[in-house]
Amino acid sequence: MKHKVRMSVLAAAAAFAVTALAAGSAAAYDGTNCRAPGNCWEPKPGYPDKVAGSKYDPKHNPAELAKQGESITQMEERNKKRVDYFQKTGQFVYDVSKIPSN
Repeated sequence: MKHKVRMSVLAAAAAFAVTALAAGSAAAYDGTNCRAPGNCWEPKPGYPDKVAGSKYDPKHNPAELAKQGESITQMEERNKKRVDYFQKTGQFVYDVSKIPSN
C-alpha cells in the first residue's frame, strides 16, 4: 500500500515539474520587443516609419469620404421631418414621401 502511494506522489510531482518547466520556458520569450509592459506592437520588417506616400498609404478620395457626411445630413433632415410631423399630428410616419407638405 505504501508503495502505491509513494508512486502516485512521485508521478504527480514529476507531472508538476514538467508542467512548470514548460510554462516557464514559454513565458521567457514571446517574440516581441516591448517598449513598455503591454506596449509590444512591432511593424513587420520593411514597413515604413511614415505611411503617407508609401505603398501602404490608402490614398482616400475626398469625394468618396464626403459621401458619408452627406448621407448623415440627409438622414438628419428626414428625421427632423418625421419628428415635426409626429409632434403636429401624434402619428409617426416612417416614409417621408407620405408626409403631407403642409
